[in-house]
Amino acid sequence: MVRSLWTGATGMIAQQLNLDNVAHNLSNVNTTGYKKEVMEFKSLLYQTIQTKSTTANMANKPVGAEVGLGTRNTAVTSIFTTGSFLETPGATNFAIDGDGFFGIRGTDGNTYYTRNGEFVFAVYGDDLMLTDKDGLPVLSTEGEPIIVDGDTKVSKITVGDGGELFYPDEEGHAQSLDMAIGLWQFNNPAGLDKVGNSMYQEAEASGAAMNEADTDDLEKSALVQGYLEGSNVQVADEMVNMIIAQRAYEMNSKVITTSDEMLQQANQLKR
Repeated sequence: MVRSLWTGATGMIAQQLNLDNVAHNLSNVNTTGYKKEVMEFKSLLYQTIQTKSTTANMANKPVGAEVGLGTRNTAVTSIFTTGSFLETPGATNFAIDGDGFFGIRGTDGNTYYTRNGEFVFAVYGDDLMLTDKDGLPVLSTEGEPIIVDGDTKVSKITVGDGGELFYPDEEGHAQSLDMAIGLWQFNNPAGLDKVGNSMYQEAEASGAAMNEADTDDLEKSALVQGYLEGSNVQVADEMVNMIIAQRAYEMNSKVITTSDEMLQQANQLKR
């Protein structure tokens, strides 16, 4: 019965984490580029009550008796399905149609990756530099910040499907600026390390970042200007997950209550 007390406690702790994860998903339902996270669990060690060799009467017993000791969280996995495209007029708003990620240069000099294409052109000396909302540089296919002349009218910049930037000449014909927004892919996006602000960092489990511009065997992604990718969180699904977590928490709580009552009855037997 003491074993059941601790087993029930592990279930309550696990379901509390599950509810925390559901709450996190719901809180980011309107976050651009956010990817739903799923809680995964595993059973804890098993305690052998009886071996599978023989019974007390020396009869063959091919299957032993083992009792599990509860559960715990083993991983929180991001689901990288594509969210809905939301029309958001603006020359620097982009949605990715494909598996690619934008590259962002962090303040520490490292490269981070995101599906959030809500960018702006910020003043950079006498020029303009494409940045995210926090002022961090967006990287080109060359892995360098995207910088244009300070006299450029941002509203006239167009971006092709492949990320190449164009600007009209005096006659109104679009001319290439000889730079393109970079996109990267990973063999296992679920293995990326989450760093917040809808950004991820390359990890051993994700594999190395592959630049779409110079990796021939990749299926190239396309940029859609004037749109942003919304969260892929489904509110109805998360509400169901919340109810499931609540009921599981209640059941584990009932296990503890029942074990306590059984112990109480056992302590009263001598009276």
